[in-house]
Parts: sequence; structure tokens; C-alpha cells
Amino acid sequence: MTMRLVTRYVPAVLFLAALIVAWDIAVRAFDLQPYLLPGPGRVWHAFLEVRGTLPGHIRTTMTEALLGLGIACVLGAGIAALLAGFAPVRRVVYPLLVVSQNVPMIVMAPLIVVWFGFGIMPKALVVALICFFPIVVSTTDGLLRADRELVDLARSFGASRLQVLRTILVPSAVPSFFAGLQISATYAVLGAVIAEWVGASSGLGLFISRSQTAFRVDRVFVAVAVIAAVSILLFALVHLAARAAMPWQYAHGQNPEESR
Repeated sequence: MTMRLVTRYVPAVLFLAALIVAWDIAVRAFDLQPYLLPGPGRVWHAFLEVRGTLPGHIRTTMTEALLGLGIACVLGAGIAALLAGFAPVRRVVYPLLVVSQNVPMIVMAPLIVVWFGFGIMPKALVVALICFFPIVVSTTDGLLRADRELVDLARSFGASRLQVLRTILVPSAVPSFFAGLQISATYAVLGAVIAEWVGASSGLGLFISRSQTAFRVDRVFVAVAVIAAVSILLFALVHLAARAAMPWQYAHGQNPEESR
């Protein structure tokens, strides 16, 4: 177990450490000014300066991200069930979903804030709009890839559409659902930050905006590092949820991604 964890994560940690060292060397070699590119040491000092205020911003952004991700899960799963169960609906709605992803969220976010105000709900809606598409696509694909012979057998025994969905289609789509959810989890924090740029009283997006206004690039790097760490944490939580929901996929320490 320990060796497997070391093999999986140590190379990434070493590569990250090498990038930080190269970053520090480049800043020193080219004598870059802090307002252009601060060194790792200056970023660390900036973190120490703002470490007392960061928890409140992180808590706000995480609340928005988790709420939006929850909304995306409900909407994504519901729409996926509708698309997989009714081919005419799929032919009409699916292309519209694809087209909707070409609308920049940085354009929609101000409108959502105008429509719903400056509270937590518009930020959660922005996150939901960003996150629900991977869930819809992955879950729909999982539902459509269910064993058709098993579906036909269930229907031959008189199973209703809802029973087929509950007993056959949904279990077969669980891995695909979590695959989409993991992708969405990496976008959730970013979506919350984008929404906070438009208007907020707290959050990492507001922290970045204020840091940019004050030309504190070192604090912007602090926020970027925190966003990356929080996104990794959220991804890990979804991964743990997937392990709990699909223990058979990870039996004997087997990772389904590694078996492909």
C-alpha cells in the first residue's frame, strides 16, 4: 500500500519541486521585478501576511463551489436520465447543450448576478452551469452503454421504464457519473472564482481582484496556489465518494483507471 502511494504521488511531488526551483533560479538570473514575477520566497512571505484573512475567503468560495456542484449533480443526472430514456428529446436537447458550452461564462456571470443579486445563489448557479455539462455527457453515455440484452430481458418480464432505469441503467452508469463528477469538481472552484470577480463581499475571486488592483502579484500567486490546493482537495473527496459508491471497482487495491 505504502509503495503504491509512493510510486503514484512522489514523481508528481518531485516534478513540482523541480518547477519551483527552476522558477526561483529564473527570477534570480533575469533579475525580474516582483510586480512582473515574484519569486517563491516572496510568495511565501505574502502568504504569511494574509494567512489570517484567507480562511474566510476559502470558506466562502468552497461553500459556493459545493452548493453549485450539488445543483449540477441533480440537474446533470436528471437531464441525463431524460436524454437516455427518450431518443426524440435527446436529438433535440443534446445539440443545444453542446452549443451552450460555447457561450463564455465570463459573459454570462454578470447577467446572472444582475438577475439574482449579489448573494451566494448566483455564484452557485454559475458553478452549476459550468459543472453540469461533463456530468450530463458522462452519465448519458453510461446510461446508453448499459447491456441492451439485459434491458430487453427485463422488459420481457414486464419491467416498467422506471424499473429498468433504477435496476439496470443507473447501476451501469455510476462509474460514468463519477467520471463526469471528477471533471466537474476541478472546475467548481474556478467557477466560483469567476462569479466572485463580478461582485462579492468575500471569496478568493474578490481576494485576487483586490490584489491585482494593489499590484500585489505575489498575493495573486498565493490565491492561485490556494485555488489549486482546494481544487485538488475537492477532486480527492469526489474520488473517495466514488470508492465508497463502487467498492467492487477498487477491490484488492485495483484502480479502474490503471486497468485500462
